[in-house]
Amino acid sequence: MPVKAYDLTGRTAFVTGAASGIGRASAVLLAEAGATVHCADRDAQGLHETAALVKEGGGTAHTHTLDVSDRAQLTEAIAAAGATTGSLDIMAAVAGIMHSSPVLETRDEDLDRVLAINFKGVLYACQEAARTMIAAGTRGSIVTMASGAVDTGGPGLLCYGVAKAAVVQLTKTLATEVGPHGIRVNAVAPGWIRTPMTTRHGDRVQEHTESLMVRMSPLGRVGEPEEIAHAVLHLASDAAAFTTGQILRPNGGVAMPW
Repeated sequence: MPVKAYDLTGRTAFVTGAASGIGRASAVLLAEAGATVHCADRDAQGLHETAALVKEGGGTAHTHTLDVSDRAQLTEAIAAAGATTGSLDIMAAVAGIMHSSPVLETRDEDLDRVLAINFKGVLYACQEAARTMIAAGTRGSIVTMASGAVDTGGPGLLCYGVAKAAVVQLTKTLATEVGPHGIRVNAVAPGWIRTPMTTRHGDRVQEHTESLMVRMSPLGRVGEPEEIAHAVLHLASDAAAFTTGQILRPNGGVAMPW
């Protein structure tokens, strides 16, 4: 049982991107802290595996196979989640994709696809979660997933970086708008994390990037999904009751913004 401030017993959490990586780790950890977790992703098999992990740990999980870039699908699932337990207390908008292309070679379809999932999908999740929380009078927590890319930049990161920068602005703006309702909105901006998303681009790309990140980090390593999940848990819990509009950067010290 977590210390009292991290105890989520009786609360309902909705996690997008829950089929793997940071989303899966976040869903499992929130459930371990006591929350009923609704897991959303377009990967049905991955969702099944995540739900099994939650249940193995004694938690409760529901799954929603959907595309976060489809507002109607996401709205329906979030409404169903709130109806299941009578409230929605936590939204963790984690779903995202990676894309790499030089600025001069970036196509409209590249930018549109990344923005649809990495920004619009987060926007839709935040909007519906906030509406649900306000209607129920819930003093909830919304956690978005930004990226260390907004602090460091890098070749090929135009689409991904632009979308994640938009998530940061969404987080700060929404925090000012829903704060009077007692709702907190914060972002996690991870450094390089070893997940299926970051490793599917090929061994040589992965090895080169990880080697670079290891050299840049004062800690001398890259991160694991569970370490980012702990940041999500902190922001979702009462331990962060006076924290809103902030960007938490578990990045191994690769970037240290003022």
